[in-house]
Amino acid sequence: MNKILGIIVFILLLFSQCKEQERILVIAISKAKPTEFYGNYSQWLNKCDSNVKIVNMYELGVDSALKILEWCDGLIISGGADVYPEWYNQLEDTILCGEFDRYRDTLEIALINKAISKKMPILGICRGEQIINVALGGSLVPDIPSQKSNEVLHRQDDWENCFHEVSLVQNSLLVKLCGATAGKVNSNHHQCIDRLSDDLTITAWSTDSIPEAVEWKNTYDKGFLMAVQWHPERLNTVAPAFSTPIINEFVIEAYKYLKNK
Repeated sequence: MNKILGIIVFILLLFSQCKEQERILVIAISKAKPTEFYGNYSQWLNKCDSNVKIVNMYELGVDSALKILEWCDGLIISGGADVYPEWYNQLEDTILCGEFDRYRDTLEIALINKAISKKMPILGICRGEQIINVALGGSLVPDIPSQKSNEVLHRQDDWENCFHEVSLVQNSLLVKLCGATAGKVNSNHHQCIDRLSDDLTITAWSTDSIPEAVEWKNTYDKGFLMAVQWHPERLNTVAPAFSTPIINEFVIEAYKYLKNK
C-alpha cells in the first residue's frame, strides 16, 4: 500500500509542479524490476530520452495500476514468463508451457485494453507481442520446438548469443523505421503467435514462418501499436537498426499523446 501511495503522490506532484507544455513524459512498463532481469527496458528508454519517468506497474494491484495508467503517456509490455493457455482457450496445452505468472497475465491484459481504449501508444516485446495478440482475440503456439519446425533456433541456454534472420514486410511502419527489409535479431522464446488477431497484421517473419512483429491492420482512430518478438532493448549496440528506431518512434508517439491530452 505504501508503494502505491508513494507512486500516486509522485505522479501528482509531477503534474502539479509543471506547466502542461513542460510536463515530463511518463511511461508505464508492465514489469521493469528486478533490475538484473528487467533493467534493460528502462535503460533503453532512458537512453532515448533521459527525462522520461518510468512506472513499474507490476508492483501495483490491477485496480491501482489502471488508475496510474491514466497519468501515463505510453505503455511498454515487457518480456517474461509464458501466457497461461486458458486465456486463448487451450488449457489442455498447459503441459507444453514453462513457468506462468497468472497475476501478470491479468494485469497486462487489463493494461492493454485500457491503453487501447485511450489510444495510448503501446510497444510489446517478446511475451509482449504474444499477450497483445491474445488480448485481441488471437492464440499462441505453446511450444515451438515440439510443434513447429526446428529450422531456426529461437531459444538456447546461451541466450545472449542466440540470433536468427528476419524478413520485414514491405510498406509496413516497421520497415520504414528500420530502413531495411531483412536482418539479424536476437531471440529468447519458445512460444509464438499461432492464430493472429483480426485486428493485427504481421510485419516481420523468421525463415521458419514464425511471426516476428505485428502492427494494427487498420490504424484509423487508433493509437500507435507495435510489437516485436525479439528483444530490441538488448540489441541497440549489436543491431541498432532493429532497436533504436523502434524506441525513438515510440517516444515520439508518446509525446504526441501527451500534447493532445
